Amino acid sequence: MLTHLTVSNFAIAEHVDLTFDRGMTVITGETGAGKSIVLDALGLALGDRADAGVVRYGKDRSDISASFDVSSIATARDWLQDHDLDIGNECILRRIVTKEGRSRGYINGQPTPLQNLRELGEMLIDIHSQHAHQSLLRKETHANLLDDFADLRNLSKEVRLLYKEWHESALKLESLKNNDEEKEARKQLLTYQLQELDSLSLSEGEVSELESEQNTLTNAEELLRNGHAVAQLCVDGEPSIAELLRQAIHNLESHLEASKAFSESHQMLSEALIQVQEAGASTRNFVEGFELDPARLKEVEERLSLIYQLARKHRVAPDELPGVATAIGSELGQYDNGENSIEVLEEKVAIAAKKLQEKATLLSNHRKKSALQLDSEIKQQLKNLNMTSVDFITEFTAFTKFDARGLEDVEFLVSTNPGQPAKPLAKVASGGELSRISLAIQVIMANTSTIPTLVFDEVDVGVGGSTAEIVGKMLRGLGNRGQVFCVTHLPQVASHGHHHLHVSKSAENGNTFSTIDHLDEDTRVTEIARMLGGIDITEKSLAHAKEMLEC
Repeated sequence: MLTHLTVSNFAIAEHVDLTFDRGMTVITGETGAGKSIVLDALGLALGDRADAGVVRYGKDRSDISASFDVSSIATARDWLQDHDLDIGNECILRRIVTKEGRSRGYINGQPTPLQNLRELGEMLIDIHSQHAHQSLLRKETHANLLDDFADLRNLSKEVRLLYKEWHESALKLESLKNNDEEKEARKQLLTYQLQELDSLSLSEGEVSELESEQNTLTNAEELLRNGHAVAQLCVDGEPSIAELLRQAIHNLESHLEASKAFSESHQMLSEALIQVQEAGASTRNFVEGFELDPARLKEVEERLSLIYQLARKHRVAPDELPGVATAIGSELGQYDNGENSIEVLEEKVAIAAKKLQEKATLLSNHRKKSALQLDSEIKQQLKNLNMTSVDFITEFTAFTKFDARGLEDVEFLVSTNPGQPAKPLAKVASGGELSRISLAIQVIMANTSTIPTLVFDEVDVGVGGSTAEIVGKMLRGLGNRGQVFCVTHLPQVASHGHHHLHVSKSAENGNTFSTIDHLDEDTRVTEIARMLGGIDITEKSLAHAKEMLEC
């Protein structure tokens, strides 16, 4: 629940520091005094939109902090832990708005996006505004209200997700069927290309080997001529390099001990002789084993030509062709038996449709059962609000095809006079009737809410007299079970509060100030007397106010 609120330089409020407790807290004050300051400031702390206009004139920024006890709000504690913002049973939301219109949000001292303030705020406070009846006129909100009442939000979300899954698969299937000819043409092209590449059967490193062999076969005669010449020079000629080296080695052998230089030369010449002999032998072996093969040269050139041709066709390097074949095979596999094939998608759509139908049917059954209870409770609340002749009905209209909202459209209908058919709210309810119908719905929704702090912002607009007394009792009943804030202009409602805040406005040195005070027993009597009306507060009005507070 909300435990503390601090507001600085917000609208006409210079500084507000309030502590709150359980129960029903009423907020009253004369028109224009700024009764909405507390709720507007709370809204900013909870992530509402802000602009520079909220900053008090002449000040640099507004600063709002709201502290909550989250010990009994498991969803909020889990959210804080998931976002590494948990500091125990306390949660502090802070919002700063500058005069330039820039805004910053904080949760437990850590900077945070406004979306996080909104998400967490929805778990902490449930706000029922005086304009709620306007949304009640929109049929699309009725299913949400019914789901809230029946605790079907999670099931409704499941249906929406299943619908999305089915819809995406159905669209993909329809697209494939519509493009079947194009798909078949693509499939035939891929099949032909894969057959070409499979027939080529190019192995890794084969292109380099073929290019090397082509170079050798093309220069065969020159290779033989030069090879024979090298063999002659090294070992077969008269004299050969090998023979000359042997003569030099022989000349040095008798002088090895006489000169270190001769010894070193002898060693180097011996090593050179071995190298020359090996080079000559290797060259001779190549020349003797090499044959001119024009047929093989033609075969190599034809294969290389085919490889180069396919490489140009697929716009890749020749050695990348095996990878192209793998990619084509993979794409072709998707057409044949992949997850994008018509057969597979048809099965996927059928499975998704079955799941959607089952969940949507379950949601429909729960909604229809809960609607009977909701209708009954709303009619009872309307009777309490002196609308005994009003009939309230939740109507279901079946959709002709799958819909993310379920199997049926949901709409609230009312009949305000006996014997008249029920019609949409916008067509039959007057402003005052709509306010009371809205209040009845909001009180019932508050009864089922798991959020411990409820805010009612002038929801009693359009009611008065004995009906206002009933409204006050309704709100106090909610306050007995948790924490309720109520901005009101009716003394019959204000007198039922456990706590009372009074908002006043004053002017000093050309500046306007809004002040919020906790009222004690005596000052509360005076405020209720003021709300009862009259220019002057008389003993009679004070006695009446005291009597109302004692009831």
